[in-house]
Amino acid sequence: MKNGNLLVSTHHVIGDPNFHRTVVLLAKSEKKGSIGFILNKKLQYNLDEVLNNIDIKFPLYYGGPVEPDNLFYVHNMGKEISGSILIKDSLFWNGNFNIIIDHIKKGKIKNNNIRFFLGYSGWEKTQLEQEFNQKSWELFDFKPTSDIFKSNPSNMWKKCLNTIGGDYLVWSNSPDNPQMN
Repeated sequence: MKNGNLLVSTHHVIGDPNFHRTVVLLAKSEKKGSIGFILNKKLQYNLDEVLNNIDIKFPLYYGGPVEPDNLFYVHNMGKEISGSILIKDSLFWNGNFNIIIDHIKKGKIKNNNIRFFLGYSGWEKTQLEQEFNQKSWELFDFKPTSDIFKSNPSNMWKKCLNTIGGDYLVWSNSPDNPQMN
């Protein structure tokens, strides 16, 4: 697993309130742990509803169960945002928030440049590797990375599973709760 990979949850996590039918962008993967952001759990409110100095309605996403009261962001603004951390190619996370706010106000950052998250997904040392070995996740290489901002969150999980194929085709078409089938 490496930075920029997508983790697609499998049927082994059905019912998990945090990761059921999720696609997670792996932002940082190293031996001491991993950090990611759930790309397809859009919240019912926007950034302007949680921050006073923003007037534009940027959607907010549930990034994961760790630090759910903190704001994180993934963007393609790279070197324009000091302190940004490279994920892969032209994809970065976090950076100087004052510059983000300034760029939003000046119209330099739009929805196709950034995605905001409350919380993140985190795994300790070997935790993600163990979950991967238990088949809780499938790796998905998303190309080009800029398409992450254009992807429809409501069908992202299904599209990823359909692309992976095999036995996952059945699961991608199953109801949200297979016991209700």
